[in-house]
Amino acid sequence: MTMRLFIQLGPEPIPSALPSPAPGPETGAFVEFRGIVRGDEGGHAVGGLVYEAYQPMAERELARLADSLGIEHPVHALRVVHRLGPVPVGEAALYLGIAARHRAEAFAFLAGFMDRLKQDVPIWKTDTLPAGR
Repeated sequence: MTMRLFIQLGPEPIPSALPSPAPGPETGAFVEFRGIVRGDEGGHAVGGLVYEAYQPMAERELARLADSLGIEHPVHALRVVHRLGPVPVGEAALYLGIAARHRAEAFAFLAGFMDRLKQDVPIWKTDTLPAGR
């Protein structure tokens, strides 16, 4: 089975609703995850975070990570959206949409992806925005 993969990195806000990456008769589970910017970083109040990436390498590493995890936890499709630039408190910095045959595969893939994202993909939190902004 070939995984359909959609990757988007950019400054645009992540919409509140995104389409499933692979609606179809074989899909029995669709799991969504949003990483939301909190109002504190390291015990200090912040107004948001700033993300940077080496975009070509980040896209390659996201695809490699998805392929690697897909061997152990097969999924039909994955949509990855990661914001770059300033992201205010309360907004999503990351979105994952995972379509799979069963929920166990989708949840296992999600957990593995999140565990490896920060260590393997060149996307960095580079600064904080002042609180009250």
